[in-house]
Amino acid sequence: MSDIEPDGLTARPALSQDPHSQKKEIREKNLEVAIGREVRGFRRTHGITVADLAKTTGLSIGMLSKIENGMTSPSLTTLQVLANALSVPITSFFHSFEEKRESVFVKAGTGVAADRSGTRAGHQYNLLGHLGANSSGVIVEPYLITLNAESDTFPDFQHDGAEFIYMLEGKVQYCHGDNVYELEAGDSLFFDADAPHGPTKLVELPARYLSIISYSASS
Repeated sequence: MSDIEPDGLTARPALSQDPHSQKKEIREKNLEVAIGREVRGFRRTHGITVADLAKTTGLSIGMLSKIENGMTSPSLTTLQVLANALSVPITSFFHSFEEKRESVFVKAGTGVAADRSGTRAGHQYNLLGHLGANSSGVIVEPYLITLNAESDTFPDFQHDGAEFIYMLEGKVQYCHGDNVYELEAGDSLFFDADAPHGPTKLVELPARYLSIISYSASS
């Protein structure tokens, strides 16, 4: 059978897969994983083993293992049995799946100018995004920092959490505690931010680097 249409154009073959079907399968898989994570969490909170839960519910150890690892989609009847055994509402198994997952997109050159302690030393901070309270309990703040001829050295930053620096251009000498590192494009530094840190010498300007700060939401 010819694949040539009457107008001489090659016929486009029919799609063998439905792209929307794949998206549905991924969502269903995410739900299974979320349910399994909650079941495992509640079981561990109660301090019971998979074997103990199997005896209580009448489900096999193999089935419970598949549920906890997101490898099967449990029926509502099975979820109700698990909810009764773990003394939780059945809706609690869907909690993590229903949580809102935020994301932040920042177009090049549109980061929000931020005022931090280094601003007084002529360091330009552009905040590239911020997520509020989330299930991880960790706050992460990514900054693009620019140093120029008007910037001063300031090696006495101290704050909670950890910090990761990745140099984009220029060269600076950067101290952390008693150590001094010469950072240039492509170099990175990861450190405990509770120790005094910051640039001690601006070697090649302008200098730009990414600074990603993370700390506990309870800090």
